[in-house]
Amino acid sequence: MELAWRIIITPYIPYLITTLALLLLFEQISYLKKKRFLPGPTLVLPFIGNAVSLVRNPTKFWDLQSSYAKSTPLGISANYIIGRYIVYVYSTDLSHKIFSNVRPDAFHLVGHPFGKKLFGEHNLIYMFGQDHKDLRRQIAPNFTPKALQIYTNIQQRIIIKHLVCWVEKSRGEFSIPLRTLCRDMNLETSQTVFVGPYLDGESRTRFNVDYNFFNVGLMKLPIDFPGFAFRNAASAVQRLVDTLSGCVEESEKKVESGEEPTCLIDFWMQENLSELPEKKTHRHREIGGHLFDFLFASQDASTSSLLWAIVYLESHPKILERVRKEVAEYWSPENDAVLTGDHLRQMKYTEAVAREVVRIRAPATMVPHIAGVDFPLTENYVIPKGTIVFPSVFDSSFQGFTEPDRFDPDRFMEDRQEDRVYKKNFLAFGAGAHQCVGQRYAINHLMLFIAMFATLVDFKRDRTDGCDEITYVPTIVPKDDCRVFLSQRCRRFPSLS
Repeated sequence: MELAWRIIITPYIPYLITTLALLLLFEQISYLKKKRFLPGPTLVLPFIGNAVSLVRNPTKFWDLQSSYAKSTPLGISANYIIGRYIVYVYSTDLSHKIFSNVRPDAFHLVGHPFGKKLFGEHNLIYMFGQDHKDLRRQIAPNFTPKALQIYTNIQQRIIIKHLVCWVEKSRGEFSIPLRTLCRDMNLETSQTVFVGPYLDGESRTRFNVDYNFFNVGLMKLPIDFPGFAFRNAASAVQRLVDTLSGCVEESEKKVESGEEPTCLIDFWMQENLSELPEKKTHRHREIGGHLFDFLFASQDASTSSLLWAIVYLESHPKILERVRKEVAEYWSPENDAVLTGDHLRQMKYTEAVAREVVRIRAPATMVPHIAGVDFPLTENYVIPKGTIVFPSVFDSSFQGFTEPDRFDPDRFMEDRQEDRVYKKNFLAFGAGAHQCVGQRYAINHLMLFIAMFATLVDFKRDRTDGCDEITYVPTIVPKDDCRVFLSQRCRRFPSLS
């Protein structure tokens, strides 16, 4: 049988090799035709392109892409990954052009190069036009001052609860890496703020397991077969949305009974009680998908910002001292009270520190879009339809600002107003129609963490070579996962009711 097979196939081997070679040559020519004069690698591996180097060392890959883009006045560069042509955008002006042209006949926001396979087709980031505007109007009541105050109380209690555990682990004697601990704290905070009492016990445990599957799959090659991390992530998302849909249904029952909102989904349900009964089941799952979007947007991005806040406060003791003095004007751990929304609005320097952390280490360094049409990005270059375009929020943060490599919160204070002068360069929360709807919530969370951490804890980095180098997980974090010694600074930890 084997001999017969060899006799049949052997004459065709030269033709198969020739066909394969022609396909590979066509792929290379297609890449070069799209690339034209843009800087970037001239030769790429068939089909996979430079995917291996991206997965092995994302930091090096994107740094090289940025260097290519900076080498030309256009501020863009090209590459090829998993059969997809990509364009990296360094120029702030061109990034704005992309953000302002998110529509069916221009750019489609995808959030992740293979996001639709992970998040589904109908989530917020893929919406356009009036549907998108209507949804954002429905979401707006979730972030009113009243709602934010309720969230502030929840956030502060959970932050303090976790700080107590962290200090107990370290006791000033053992250095501990904070990335996973911050992530766990943020996951509990997001879950409690967004879906409150509707996710508890077994459902919360199952949710956390599925969310870990999702996180792992984000950074893997998009191999959509059973047993691979990407398939596990996509399957986990469906289960996560199912769980959140159940939370939506429970919230609706509570709000219908006249109870006051205690979490984000309750505020949302107040705006949706007029929904017809036959449409509610579909609506529950739709909102569950949007809640998952919120969790994804807030979880890893927030973890990144908390870690970098610790890094920069520890290395800038004068800034740390100013934060501690300002917080002491409004809050003391001795009185078991909480920082209110009014307090946060008055803490201008702490907010400046939070915004500077987000500027100098923008957690979502790039915001992937797909070109829905051949789009003339510049006078000389048309982005081909189907291209994945990466506007670099990170690079924009170092353009325009005074001494942009310096950690300098005063740039955001009233006397300098660099947040207004260089507003177009501060793209950490996006721009245009899809600008982050929860940015006030995100800044409040970072401010509360900075205030609590600086006031309640003494901390010192356990420094090693390269500990502050950037690592993608998928947002950016310090290479050492922010390893620190912690000890209790206050006389006692507050007990917030």
